[in-house]
Amino acid sequence: MPNRLQYEDSPYLQQHKENPVDWWPWCDEAFEKAKAENKGIFISIGYSSCHWCHVMEHEVFENETIAAYLNEHFISIKVDKEERPDIDKHYQEVHQLLNRRAGGWPTSIFSTPENKPFYAATYIPPEPVDRNMGFMQLIEIIAPKIKENDEKLFQNADEIESYLRPDKRPTEAKELQLAIVDTFVKQASHNYEATYGGFSTTPKFPHVSTLTALLNITAIEGDKEAEKMLRHTLEQMQHGGMLDLVDGGFCRYSTDDKWLVPHFEKMTYDNGLLIELYSKASSLLDDARLLVTAKESADFMLEKMAEADLFYSASDADTEGEEGKYFVYAYDEVVSCLQAEGYDKQKVEEITKALSITPEGNFEGNNVVQLLLDERPEWFSDVMRLLRGLRERRQYPFIDKKVQVSWNAMMISALYTLGDFEPAYRDQATAHLDALLASMYIDGTLYHSTLIHKKPKVTAFLEDYAYLGRALIKAYESTFDEAYLLLAQQFANTALMNFYEEGRWYFSKGEFVTEAEIGDSSYPGSVGVMVDLLLSLGALLDAKYHHFAFKTLEYYSLKLSKTPIYFPYFLDQAHRYMKEDRIVKGQKERLLENLSQLAKLSYPYVRRYATQESPEFMICGMQSCFANTQEVSSIDELIKSSL
Repeated sequence: MPNRLQYEDSPYLQQHKENPVDWWPWCDEAFEKAKAENKGIFISIGYSSCHWCHVMEHEVFENETIAAYLNEHFISIKVDKEERPDIDKHYQEVHQLLNRRAGGWPTSIFSTPENKPFYAATYIPPEPVDRNMGFMQLIEIIAPKIKENDEKLFQNADEIESYLRPDKRPTEAKELQLAIVDTFVKQASHNYEATYGGFSTTPKFPHVSTLTALLNITAIEGDKEAEKMLRHTLEQMQHGGMLDLVDGGFCRYSTDDKWLVPHFEKMTYDNGLLIELYSKASSLLDDARLLVTAKESADFMLEKMAEADLFYSASDADTEGEEGKYFVYAYDEVVSCLQAEGYDKQKVEEITKALSITPEGNFEGNNVVQLLLDERPEWFSDVMRLLRGLRERRQYPFIDKKVQVSWNAMMISALYTLGDFEPAYRDQATAHLDALLASMYIDGTLYHSTLIHKKPKVTAFLEDYAYLGRALIKAYESTFDEAYLLLAQQFANTALMNFYEEGRWYFSKGEFVTEAEIGDSSYPGSVGVMVDLLLSLGALLDAKYHHFAFKTLEYYSLKLSKTPIYFPYFLDQAHRYMKEDRIVKGQKERLLENLSQLAKLSYPYVRRYATQESPEFMICGMQSCFANTQEVSSIDELIKSSL
């Protein structure tokens, strides 16, 4: 039988009208009844698209036993925060005061019969979880204290009320909805350069975060416009120019719209991000050429940009004062080299034409190599070997041998991603991760950067915790060594303690206090990466991290909602939050045996967790497992069926 909420207009209240809880809307009659019958008041605040509100409804408010006890001992009031933001703001302040941290939704408030609050929480599970009290246990403690007029409880309630300041209210947030994904795709399409791909004209940057968001949107939503922009851009970039076809590795950006003439500097962060993107895209788009690009770039980084299993920061664009001198070729030197190796005149003409090598040149009279064909010809590998030989006679550009934790972590994450397809890269990733920890995590302190073989002095900033934590998640899901997972949790806890304030993040809080960015500049802003880490920990270890991720998304939601194209990584994590992670659980040995197949799952937000619970693979959501299978080939369809 429907409760009183059936008469309310709010969609959120309508969602709860069939609950066995005898809900009241916010009204004088409810409070008068509580006072007259000397019953405690339970106030539940949420909104219609709130995930954890739905979870608590299912687990708590649809529970007949819990509902019966609530109905007998409490007056229960349901509030739509969007309908009555004044009420919501008041009780968020109550939560802040009682818990010394920001609240969230669902908000759960217990008050005296006079509506003086004394207890505040967000989601409360039906039964105790870890050290958190369950809802049934909680109300069985509170109800007798109300009935017996417990002096301490009522005294605390009076004190709390005296501290409340109605003139102060939390900042309103913009509710995040899946429509923001459509907005992002439209804004990306508006910026898209259709001829050669990318999202600008000149200079043209790769915009990895935008492409990654489009990759995941393609995977989940099947958006054809997103796929077109993603595929075309990746194909155009890998023709070469900004991508160094000879040595491997990506340069910083293209000075033209064709990805032809780069700024020749090579950055560790660019290559880490692009290697990971190309590795993932090769699977989703079923294009082996993309994986080749990822592997060649990784090989370059391992060969030229690493020492003692630590990655340098960057290599210069200039050699001997000339931009690109190491990288470019004169037409005559290429022709002479090819002829010396036995290529006839016709073949030389074919090769030079295909590689954009002309007498006039395409860069200050010399030539940047770019393949004008969609497929690599049979001569390609041999010619690249010959061109490398010409470069070996030249002075290599200056390399900045500074080791930065965040940038190293980007490369390590990329190697783990690539290692799902080629196990040798997984081993390299682990070696580099262990070396980074040994060098930069000393006596319980994480540092930001140092010169190779030097002792670090500058302590870590938020981005170091964020990117290293993310790399540790990758390490765990590639090796299932729990030490990596626990260290990721430790770094997240430290970041929360040192840089987090009620959803807001700071990049540094030492000598200079600076706010962290949610936007992506040269690489993704640290706030988005922290959300990534927290969501992973929430799925793998403890739901409290999911709450911190939500609070971060909420704090910056107004900015994100208006122009998501400015915050692509943050947008991607918001999309992930709304769609939710799926977790594949299985025995460690079976997970390790099937890493390549697990990496090919079409749903992008999949976590992997080693357990001995069952010999089968268990497919789980955030609250429970919903399928078991012996066959790894069945997992993709089982996940799709849950979406």
